[in-house]
Amino acid sequence: MAPAAITLRAGLPDRYLTPVDVSALFSVPVETVYAWRKKGTGPRAFRVGRHLRYDPAEVAAWTSQQQAA
Repeated sequence: MAPAAITLRAGLPDRYLTPVDVSALFSVPVETVYAWRKKGTGPRAFRVGRHLRYDPAEVAAWTSQQQAA
């Protein structure tokens, strides 16, 4: 059985993103994503247990803010 296709919403997957996903999206090292979180300058993230996740809508909103600045 083939895996379910990912539905795209504003060009982003319809699932929560990992730090690796966010780093790939912006073509930056994953360490940069963690630094953004530590400094409070990147997209908002939340924890699921020990795992960090990003809402695609938050990433899209943050991207729009960066483009407007």
